[in-house]
Amino acid sequence: MCMSRAVLALGANLGDRAASLQTAVDALAESTKVLAVSGVYETAPVGGPDQPDYYNAVVVVETGMSASDLLALAQVIETGAHRVRLERWGPRTLDVDVLVFDDVISDDPVLTLPHPRAHERAFVLAPWLEADPHGVIPGRGAVADLLDTVASAGVRRLDEPRLRMPPSRMPEVH
Repeated sequence: MCMSRAVLALGANLGDRAASLQTAVDALAESTKVLAVSGVYETAPVGGPDQPDYYNAVVVVETGMSASDLLALAQVIETGAHRVRLERWGPRTLDVDVLVFDDVISDDPVLTLPHPRAHERAFVLAPWLEADPHGVIPGRGAVADLLDTVASAGVRRLDEPRLRMPPSRMPEVH
């Protein structure tokens, strides 16, 4: 089985935000090998209506799935957390975005890779740098360099809560 590396962003600003993020990490571990999980960052909302602050985190995984299957899994995880899509950039119980999938660059409207705004968002780049200090956004550059170019006011790492790194339930490939 050919394995791919992917980076996913998690966000929640309704309900028990920390529990929603942990649920997403645990659900990803059911079907992928979780390689790294960032700390939790509290961030002011960007765009959209007036809404509560977000908890954000980044997860790095290894998977035998295709990018589209990983997106489908992300959407199932969101649905399981009672995600409702009422308005663009509106509040949500859980958001799971595929940021990068290997070095794939694609303008597919269903799954644009890399994520079209990841390089502009400190609430994505800061936890990503923590989880993967050598991370790169294909066609954009190193995450560390990109973070230096964006405003990071309103993004702060929390000491608590902490996300647990779950044991991978994905079978090892030999």
